[in-house]
Amino acid sequence: MTKEATSGKEFDATVAEQAKRYLEEGRETFRFDTFGSEDFWGGKLKLHEAISGEMAGGVGPGLSPEKALELGLKVDVNAIPKEVAEALNKGEVDLKDPASTLVLLKSNAVVGVTGFFSEDGKTLRSVGIQCSLCHSTVDDAYAPGIGHRLDGWPNRDLNIGAIVVLAPDLAAFTDMLQISEEEVKRALSAWGPGKFDAQLNLDGKAFRPDGKTAATLNPPAFGLAGVNNHTWTGAWGTVSYWNAYVGNLEMHGKGVFFDPRLDDAKKYPVAARTKQGRKQDNEDRITAKLPALHFYQLALPTPNPPEGAFDTAAADKGKALFNDKAKCATCHVPPIFTEPGWNLHEADEIGIDDFQAMRSPDERYRTAPLRALWDLEKIHKGGFYHDGRFATLRDIVDHYDRHLDLKLTDREKSELIEFLKSI
Repeated sequence: MTKEATSGKEFDATVAEQAKRYLEEGRETFRFDTFGSEDFWGGKLKLHEAISGEMAGGVGPGLSPEKALELGLKVDVNAIPKEVAEALNKGEVDLKDPASTLVLLKSNAVVGVTGFFSEDGKTLRSVGIQCSLCHSTVDDAYAPGIGHRLDGWPNRDLNIGAIVVLAPDLAAFTDMLQISEEEVKRALSAWGPGKFDAQLNLDGKAFRPDGKTAATLNPPAFGLAGVNNHTWTGAWGTVSYWNAYVGNLEMHGKGVFFDPRLDDAKKYPVAARTKQGRKQDNEDRITAKLPALHFYQLALPTPNPPEGAFDTAAADKGKALFNDKAKCATCHVPPIFTEPGWNLHEADEIGIDDFQAMRSPDERYRTAPLRALWDLEKIHKGGFYHDGRFATLRDIVDHYDRHLDLKLTDREKSELIEFLKSI
């Protein structure tokens, strides 16, 4: 920065320029940067071979566009080449043919996945993944699963576990978790659509005591400006921490990650044994991308409810209940709808079991910011709370009415729900 750019209009212009640059760079990173993860997903798991199929030099039947969409993968309609789009419109593209998936990968049209091809463009050599794989979806403008990108919206259709078990070589997981391939497949297959277990690589706990999967729902990545702790449970850190954690330990990119809390062999036996809290790769393709990525994510807006999504008159009454009798605003402080500061609570405070909280460093649940609660088709598909245990807003209101002894009437509950849908 020059001396002239340290004050006055020049300084303001410099700030504006950096903000613009960070937005552009962060969007590019969020959507397209693999962080070198292709060395894991392709190099170790050989997932690209399962995608290609034996007819294209891989193994098995291959992954057709039809099957990919069934597994929740999304297609960016703006990235589809004109000639391919025209063929699609004419019904000339065989959506049951894995070769059509390779065409989409060559065009960088599969949201969150990058294909790496041979020099002649005929053979898929590897695949890497991006942030947008789990934290973007599409608006289905062309067809279900095919449309314009919606960054920050969780992909609640994405069956991550089912995709991973397609890989021909799961040794990376059997070695890390020290369990059989059959057990790995059982654990991953139990996740189901929209869920991922971001602590399995730390504590090895694939299932809850009740036998259900320990995986949690992909959370929204929009509306996080002003929100302290990120993700479902406590004290992992802010968005910036989670970007570093996921980029290094979940996406398996190349970088540096430090968290001595993961040295706790009793709490995190897998992480301690594999030294995940002290990762030092020779090549770092993540750290330099974190500032702009963070900036872009904090700029992602919460989608507004469409016209007719809620009853305005009832919502006005519900707002008063939210701020007073229902006690919602005690923790969900407007307008960020979580606590400013250390937004964490023990399980008994919110009246649920502590399994997932106990997997976090300080064993608490985060007060989730209330965002786009009107949308049950995409954003909150699969339910509310970390594991989708509450199917509807009424289920949540009924839970807190009992737990906090609020004595809400049915009408008050309905009015409160209308306000929640208006946020």
